[in-house]
Amino acid sequence: MTCQDLAARIQKLQPQAMPRDVARLCLLLTNYIGDIKELDDDDRLSEVWHEMGIRLQAATDQHAAMTAELEDLSRSDPDGFTMDQIWILIRAIKVQSQVLQLYVGQPPVDV
Repeated sequence: MTCQDLAARIQKLQPQAMPRDVARLCLLLTNYIGDIKELDDDDRLSEVWHEMGIRLQAATDQHAAMTAELEDLSRSDPDGFTMDQIWILIRAIKVQSQVLQLYVGQPPVDV
């Protein structure tokens, strides 16, 4: 299967998707699956699509929550950071890493 084949199948599954979203989904799906030939099977494509959707939604939710915490943190004086505020920064790095891993297709880094 080529990227164009996968993109065409994604557009059939989600006809309202913008081209950049189709390209993003191609990248996410191919990075998630070990062997792209597995996506030839419609049931497997639907299964992987669903799994990736859940992972992406979870990462998006975590990212949104972390962004709100970081915005609050940015209004603080860094010289007076508490341990809780430092942990917010560490969690933010981990969440950002998880989102990045979805796009580069490498296993998550344990932090």
